[in-house]
Amino acid sequence: MIKIGVLALQGDYLEHYQVLKSLGGVEPVIVKHSKELSDIDALIIPGGESTTIGSLIENRMLSKPLVEFMETGKPVLGTCAGAILLAKEVVDRVVGETKQYTLRAMNIRIMRNAYGRQRESFIATVDIEDIGEVRAAFIRAPIILEAREPARITGYLNDSSLGRHGVAAREKNLYAVTFHPEITGDIRLYNYIIQQAKR
Repeated sequence: MIKIGVLALQGDYLEHYQVLKSLGGVEPVIVKHSKELSDIDALIIPGGESTTIGSLIENRMLSKPLVEFMETGKPVLGTCAGAILLAKEVVDRVVGETKQYTLRAMNIRIMRNAYGRQRESFIATVDIEDIGEVRAAFIRAPIILEAREPARITGYLNDSSLGRHGVAAREKNLYAVTFHPEITGDIRLYNYIIQQAKR
């Protein structure tokens, strides 16, 4: 049986766990310590507060084990704050450059809180390369400003104020989405990660 880990330091990890539990042939695993990484086939880094999750990763000395897990080639999905934590470069819509901790795993530049207070939450359909249309919940969401090789943007959204912008990216076995798939109940992204884990 495929084991999918959910990094459970802060944020929406229980919601991801419940979605995974509802799928057949998958065993969700709560990941709080490095030892749990050795027994899983893929990992989800959930949404929440990216600075808080980053601090907890550092405090629990999980940085190196997480990077080593990514280097195995097993799939890693970062959603919303999880996408921020995968990025090499993070800027904030208000304050500009940030010095916040990230795993610096994906060659993407991401903007926190990109939609501002006027549109803190909304639901939209996003067409993601290799996956198809996904019903996505955006909550104080970031956007992907740029992807440099070997990363590429795999999903876009059109917005009246921001124009066309990235909301999904991939770099080898790493996947970043700026939305919350666990909220809408759309399982296509989960099924895709499971299929990648079976390879």
